[in-house]
Amino acid sequence: MNIHVPPDPPPSRASLVIEVVHDLVCPWCYLGVRRLARTLARRPDIAADLIWRPFLLNPDMPRSGMARDDYVLRKFGGEDRARRLYASISDIGRAEGIDFRFDRIVRTPSSVDAHRLVRWASLQQAGTAIANAVFRAHFTEGLDIGDKLTLARIAGACGLAADAAYAWLSSDADAEIVHADNLRAHRLGINGVPCLVIDGRHAIAGAQDAEVIERLLDVATVAAIEF
Repeated sequence: MNIHVPPDPPPSRASLVIEVVHDLVCPWCYLGVRRLARTLARRPDIAADLIWRPFLLNPDMPRSGMARDDYVLRKFGGEDRARRLYASISDIGRAEGIDFRFDRIVRTPSSVDAHRLVRWASLQQAGTAIANAVFRAHFTEGLDIGDKLTLARIAGACGLAADAAYAWLSSDADAEIVHADNLRAHRLGINGVPCLVIDGRHAIAGAQDAEVIERLLDVATVAAIEF
């Protein structure tokens, strides 16, 4: 007689909402997002829903952006200091599989339109793919992510409709929401990015090591189960 033994039920997964407060022109955000992805990849017990929250490191940046040399002078006081900082970030990036090419960036953009594209893509469950593609386009390829046509091409390369993305960006839709989200972050006490906010209760700022992120996920998972 054959006895059917039902398989063990799959282990339950903790559902966490992770708000990624970021700016797409911030190299530390690129690092932080990469480390978060690496951490989540080794945690099959967690079902994470990423919500991309805009933060503007340069809120007064003209929508047309500015020449990189002018930005470096204003931000760092000169090329020498910027070069030292970028060299340090590049070393860290290589350990994370990121090829930072600051030498390819000739124009520092406003990130408002890039944030708007991520919002638009998020409605199609493609926010994470677009955010990563925009980071790569800016920091590795040196593309101007303040240019609407460039952003539309990035959307197309990610499988979205490039013409629809361009129409969205040309409409200036949600620009006010990007600025409102930036103000909201400051009101919450977030003054630097990246910042991860989990289930609205647990937060960590900075491009933390994967081990630190994992400890926060453990705390949030326990809290979610108890709740």
